[in-house]
Amino acid sequence: MSSLKRILVTGGAGFLGSHLCERLIDEGHDVICLDNFFTSQKTNIVHLLPKPNFELIRHDITLPIFLEVDEIYNLACPAAPGHYQYNPIKTMKTSVMGSINVLGMARRCRAKVLQASTSEVYGDPQVHPQVESYRGAVNPIGPRACYEEGKRAAETLFMDYHRRNRVNIRICRIFNTYGPRMHPYDGRVISNFIRQALMGENLTIFGEGTQTRSFCYRDDLVEGLIRMMNAPDEFVGPVNLGNSGEFSMLELAELVLELTGSRSKPAFLPLPADDPLKRQPDIALARKKLGWEPTIPLREGLLRTIEWFRSIDLGHYRPPTPNY
Repeated sequence: MSSLKRILVTGGAGFLGSHLCERLIDEGHDVICLDNFFTSQKTNIVHLLPKPNFELIRHDITLPIFLEVDEIYNLACPAAPGHYQYNPIKTMKTSVMGSINVLGMARRCRAKVLQASTSEVYGDPQVHPQVESYRGAVNPIGPRACYEEGKRAAETLFMDYHRRNRVNIRICRIFNTYGPRMHPYDGRVISNFIRQALMGENLTIFGEGTQTRSFCYRDDLVEGLIRMMNAPDEFVGPVNLGNSGEFSMLELAELVLELTGSRSKPAFLPLPADDPLKRQPDIALARKKLGWEPTIPLREGLLRTIEWFRSIDLGHYRPPTPNY
């Protein structure tokens, strides 16, 4: 029996999705990339178009689609605050209706389906670092709720399809991830800092800069997703995927300025509503069940990301959404 599979990646033209498609193609699988290009770029996957085992479909996952596949990676959803707050109702629809559509497909095809959930399900956490058993502290009526509660609802749908319909699921909670092909205007802190440093602009720091995040390089994250998909069926998650190193925004800003050689300075702005003060994954479960942990330190990953930012033409990227 062949080990090669027909694999659907929703959101496959996005930052993480494009790298996942690339990795799966290199392994010889037939890969279908589905994307509506709301926040993603065709330049992310244009080099894959000539590949005989790659197919691109422009489609919105909130609408049904019927395909024959063996595995589904459901990555479709705006993931940066500036993008997901631009059209919050659409964001919620993508998480909920998109999940219903891929779960229905998985049930019909008897395919494995992996949900790319998020550390945002923990909200502004009262447990640190965050473990999978922690239920979170989310404001259901706040400006971030469209994403946080949408992803929480998606996890609920995945578990209910698993329990009631025996769909073979996986749930990964992804923490901050970075690397080449990040959208330079996505509003995430690393893309903001690098773009601003290279353009000689002040680095935007919200609050006092003491809030912390953990940053996982894209290659490590893609490896974690694939290991989770290939894990034994009895382990459905959720599992945290992220780097356990914790850095304040001020520490990150200093490192970006050092690595870019920029003379930019920090510029402090008020902290946005419901912005988490701490974010760090406990990855003990991923180590135990998947034999996975990040291998690329922040300094090395930032150098690779800065090199990519220097190589692109910002004019080829759509400008920021009005919510920036």
